[in-house]
Amino acid sequence: MSNCGCNNGFGCVALSVVASIVVAIITAFLTFSATITVTPAFLWVTLGIAVLYLAITYINSTNDRGEITNDCVCTSLYAIIVGILGTIITSLVLLGITFAATSVIGALISGLLLGFLTLIFTSVSCHILCRSSCNTRCIR
Repeated sequence: MSNCGCNNGFGCVALSVVASIVVAIITAFLTFSATITVTPAFLWVTLGIAVLYLAITYINSTNDRGEITNDCVCTSLYAIIVGILGTIITSLVLLGITFAATSVIGALISGLLLGFLTLIFTSVSCHILCRSSCNTRCIR
């Protein structure tokens, strides 16, 4: 199974990046207009989700060392790692520094947080699609 299903998974990963950017922009606007707020409980939950996904990704990557992976697995893993690290950093920043409800910087960081969290979920779904689409059509 040297080249399993897809030659490259840029289509799915690019779609997940675009979706996370859209979610980040919408979240930043809604946070700035004080329609939604980011509570400390939500920040702790997002931090826990990111750390859990980091542990799962580490365990999954150490199990696959002997296999030859394809391009879509590698690109989706890069997107997952970027999403995890971005979520951890932005949630720690928002936990450490309190911003006003309608602060521009707070709204931007909140938008980044939900953008990175969306990137985790969408790139994990791309990773699952890529791993399960062996010898079938490629999602582009």
